[in-house]
Amino acid sequence: MSLFNIFDIAASGLSAQNTRLNTVASNLANAESIASTPEGAYKSRQPVFATTYEGQLNNVNNSASAGLRTVGIAESSAENVAQYQPGNPMANDEGYIYLSNVSVIEEMTNMMSAKSSYQSNIEVLNTSKELLLQTLRLGRL
Repeated sequence: MSLFNIFDIAASGLSAQNTRLNTVASNLANAESIASTPEGAYKSRQPVFATTYEGQLNNVNNSASAGLRTVGIAESSAENVAQYQPGNPMANDEGYIYLSNVSVIEEMTNMMSAKSSYQSNIEVLNTSKELLLQTLRLGRL
């Protein structure tokens, strides 16, 4: 693995954390949404990642790469809570509305974790850049 591959690995980590943050934002935006059916109620979503190991060929330029890639977004299988509110205009014929299954506390925890991972990847990029610059300075001597 060359030093330049570190930039690709850190960039894939940044992209993954960006996907995580966008998913958290979407979940938080829909945390208070309601529906008249369980199927229509918002379900929490989480990104699914897969690692790419060095030695696997990159289809674009047949070079070895390593990092992280987003495979997709998985929807939670947790049940949505039914709440009896017969006066609500969104209530079904039986008077129930269905709340989203988003846990604001879990989403805030995910957001803090993604932010920390994002900052760590930025630090990897900055450190790698400094190492390259120091190597270039040594070559001038």
